[in-house]
Amino acid sequence: MHKTTLKTLGAVAALLLSSSVLAKYPDHAIKMIVPFPPGGVTDTVARPIADAMSHSLGQPVVIENKVGAGGAIGAGEAARAKPDGYTIMLMLSSISILPEADKILGRKPAYEISQFKPIARITADPTVLVVRADSPWKTAKEFVEAARKEAGKINYGSSGIYGSMHVPMAMLENAAGIKLTHVPYTGAGPAVAALLGGQVQAISSGPSSIVQHIKAGKLRALAHWGDKPLATLPDVPSLQSLGYDAKFVQWSGIFVPAGVPDEVIKTLRASAKQVANDPAIQAKVLAAGSPIEYMDAPEFQKYWDADDATLVKAVKAIGKVD
Repeated sequence: MHKTTLKTLGAVAALLLSSSVLAKYPDHAIKMIVPFPPGGVTDTVARPIADAMSHSLGQPVVIENKVGAGGAIGAGEAARAKPDGYTIMLMLSSISILPEADKILGRKPAYEISQFKPIARITADPTVLVVRADSPWKTAKEFVEAARKEAGKINYGSSGIYGSMHVPMAMLENAAGIKLTHVPYTGAGPAVAALLGGQVQAISSGPSSIVQHIKAGKLRALAHWGDKPLATLPDVPSLQSLGYDAKFVQWSGIFVPAGVPDEVIKTLRASAKQVANDPAIQAKVLAAGSPIEYMDAPEFQKYWDADDATLVKAVKAIGKVD
């Protein structure tokens, strides 16, 4: 048989095999990497979303919390995963912050954002400045004035250096001309626990991590980093309305390694859309503290590109942190 014919038949066979494999996707469990400990924003959002996607896809979507380095360890593992659609990631806006932070610190980035493709944005909440309910500060103005009088005496917890709880507080420091002491933890859950336990005096967090504690009378919200009222905390003022030029949205989104085939991405996008538009799932995620703010991949990519530019600029303004 002619060599050209053999090559053609081989190519057709490979295409048919590839199509067959894709047609069966998914045929076993999918791992959803959450780069933070249980109890944080990503975790509280990921659990109802993963459960719903399991039903939608007909295969289990199993959460694996991979913690450390403000989310970089889990994100790095997801970036290096086999691009077959069986490893996905639910990550925060800090996906854009961490590579830039590594460069500032003179380290090789754990990943580059070019190693990911977006599937869908799930939530998008401004972070909220919270203190204990027995704190002496009733307003953000009082908090800022106290920090101004005693520079470095007020400490705050975060999910890690340059993470999505650190950057907004650094923005507030720059905007208000104050100095706070940063205490990094391994994730939002431990940072919230540290605030509840009195080890730190304040945190910036997405509503889903703290709204139940506010309702229970354990924490007090002073302000948020958005530009419009929050659905879950409508009476809390924005920092911008108080005269502080600080804005930060802690969004969550689903990502896959960049090499995942388009047909697999299409299946995951359809599942995410179905889940995000399900009123029952919307209610579950809202009950956890964050309304679903769904964006499909093309729109989300544009949003992410713009946010990435803003966050990289913010990290550069913060500079090197020891």
